[in-house]
Amino acid sequence: MSAAAPSRAVPRKAGSTVPVLVITALIMAAWYAACLPMNNDLPQLARVTGLAERYQVSWAIERPVLPAPHQIVTELYNSTVGTRLFRETADGVVLNPRNLVFHAWVTLSATLLGFAMGSLLGIVIAIGIVHSRTLSKSLMPWVIISQTIPILAVAPIVIVALGSIGLTGLVPKAIISAYLCFFPVAIGMVKGLLSPDTMQLDLMRTYNGSVAQTFWKLRWPAAVPFLFASLKVAVTISLVGAIVGELPTGAQAGLGARLLSGSYFGQTIQIWSALLFAALLAALLVVAVTLAERLTLKAMGSRP
Repeated sequence: MSAAAPSRAVPRKAGSTVPVLVITALIMAAWYAACLPMNNDLPQLARVTGLAERYQVSWAIERPVLPAPHQIVTELYNSTVGTRLFRETADGVVLNPRNLVFHAWVTLSATLLGFAMGSLLGIVIAIGIVHSRTLSKSLMPWVIISQTIPILAVAPIVIVALGSIGLTGLVPKAIISAYLCFFPVAIGMVKGLLSPDTMQLDLMRTYNGSVAQTFWKLRWPAAVPFLFASLKVAVTISLVGAIVGELPTGAQAGLGARLLSGSYFGQTIQIWSALLFAALLAALLVVAVTLAERLTLKAMGSRP
């Protein structure tokens, strides 16, 4: 009897595409089906009879309550690829304010600055909490309490307070982003820095390791995976903070400004396209953090 041929291993990712496609198709079908009941009270459908005709009209209304997915994709294409990216001014070539990429860049600038500020603040707070019992008992409760205040209540106060001392534009939005994103970084880093067990700490004491040596050679390497897990959450929250920071100011640029202008003029398709672009931007930021995590862990000698 001949030996059986070895079975070929199936890649793990091969079976993950079909479920995603099925779920996406179900969501799209439910979305298209919901357009008619959501837009049913609009005057464009008042004299339309027949279910098929009503659905066709509901998918093509200029200012619907719920736009169809293809309307959002079309608007997103027209406001990015279909619009000139740059324009010439007296100061040179700049991004075109009519292009959605310009607004995304304005929001992204505040997001990255706030993300950097919040991440650094969270790391510093975590180090202080781990190495100081006083800070652990006094500061940690305030860190938790700070996140119970709704950001929609904090944002106008921050904007007005900083505007009174001459800080406007990028910095206030970045501070709001930092306020949101420092919390997951601080909590994750506290967990990571405390992750080494007692035997490992006792071994460092046996080798007469200093506090700094224990931190850099034991606590910090152990906390790196926790740090990147927290950064993935923090970077998306930072983007939300930047968008929220644009709302109270009536900003003329940014994804928040697109949301405001769309709500003022009833341009629901513009609102949804800005939301979709923000979601894509958040996904790209998470991918960037994931790539940085893989490179960092590889440089540290971690196995995939």
